[in-house]
Amino acid sequence: MRHFLIIIFLAYCSSLATAQEPIEWTPDYELQLTDYRSPESEINSALTSYSIYSGSKIDFSFNMNSVSFMFTKNFNSKIKAVFHPNLAVLVAPDSLTAQQLLQFGRYDFDLVELYARKIRKKVYEEKGAFSDSKLFQPIFNEYQEEMNTVSAQVFKATDFGKDTELLIKEHNKVIDGINQLSDFCMTCKPNKNRK
Repeated sequence: MRHFLIIIFLAYCSSLATAQEPIEWTPDYELQLTDYRSPESEINSALTSYSIYSGSKIDFSFNMNSVSFMFTKNFNSKIKAVFHPNLAVLVAPDSLTAQQLLQFGRYDFDLVELYARKIRKKVYEEKGAFSDSKLFQPIFNEYQEEMNTVSAQVFKATDFGKDTELLIKEHNKVIDGINQLSDFCMTCKPNKNRK
């Protein structure tokens, strides 16, 4: 008897309908202003306010029969940090503010990768031969909530990235965290001796 499991978790929103392909996180790609492709994005001197919606999310999906699921321990490739250009909004009155917001967007994309790695690690540690798909939702929810809290705190503390020194400090912490979880990159196979 074949049972197919389909689980799709999307961070920040439950469904996405974009014509633009998402950008998967890689260590050598840095977001650019041109990546913020929502029609609401603009840099306009007539504006009196500024804002950003980063468009960065954790996507988690797999489709496999119950036998394959039982023998799969490494779900790294199924948990992705992605940036959706058509959902990403950056609104600024000038190019300096736009660059500061962009720096926050870069921080946030790296933060999403850090939490994707934390989820990959936790799933790897918790998934047993007889685990079922219910294992994933509490892990995802816990780390999603933590990630949202951290992002909001840094967003507020740096005033949308305007405090560049503090943002650089926070961004470096995220990069260090990513490096510490190097076994849990999307294409990595964790050491089997690790729990």
